[in-house]
Amino acid sequence: MSAFRRPAIMGIVNVTPDSFSDGGRAFETAAAVALAERLVSQGATIIDVGGESTRPGAPPVLDAEELARVIPVLQALKDRLPRTVTLSIDTSKPVVAEAALEAGATLLNDVTGLTNPALRAVARTHGARCCVMHMQGTPRTMQDAPVYGDVVAEVTATLAERVAQAVADGLPREQLLVDPGIGFGKTFEHNLALLRGLDALKALGLPVLVGVSRKAFVGKLLGGAPVNQRDAASAQIAALLATRGLVDVIRVHDVAATKAALDVAQALG
Repeated sequence: MSAFRRPAIMGIVNVTPDSFSDGGRAFETAAAVALAERLVSQGATIIDVGGESTRPGAPPVLDAEELARVIPVLQALKDRLPRTVTLSIDTSKPVVAEAALEAGATLLNDVTGLTNPALRAVARTHGARCCVMHMQGTPRTMQDAPVYGDVVAEVTATLAERVAQAVADGLPREQLLVDPGIGFGKTFEHNLALLRGLDALKALGLPVLVGVSRKAFVGKLLGGAPVNQRDAASAQIAALLATRGLVDVIRVHDVAATKAALDVAQALG
């Protein structure tokens, strides 16, 4: 067993009316800011702000609408959160990334894996850290019929290629993270295989970010538990991955439960 690696906790702030996890509870700017402050008080050191739902079947959002959702939140958080907290923007749009990085974000979390050269250019110009995530298809199509021969090998190889492209375009390798994209174009079995095989992804030599919080495969593990009953199991998965020493950032909705699970795992490790 690998040595315990305590991951940073990334708290999720969905500034959307149709998030699968909370149904739009933080859609208004004031509610989103309050949520972010609460997550930091519970132990989050990264706040990931997103203005477009990436749940399966989610429709796209216009640039102007996404900007109107996330920029006021980032501007407020830049002044209100401790300097030790990293602000992250969850977007695949270059214009949104540009404005968000100017508003105070320093991490770009892209579910499309930096496949857009314009997005790579924005990240390079601003010296942003970037999370390169794997997704098969698009949010609208990703769960239609995902197929892999060897999901661990294929996801790892794809992420290695995208990291190489980013570096070739001038993004420093040390500023990149990788994310296997749990639930993004993967079946229940694919998700389990990726979590069991994270050592292959870790072998790329980059920090690994994992997001399992409240996702459908967690509900299936629990026999069909609804979204609001998945936090404890999500926290347990985070603790297990940390105990294996293979995750550096864990992206979650329930920061308090995750921190508690990590505290116990570290004490027993």
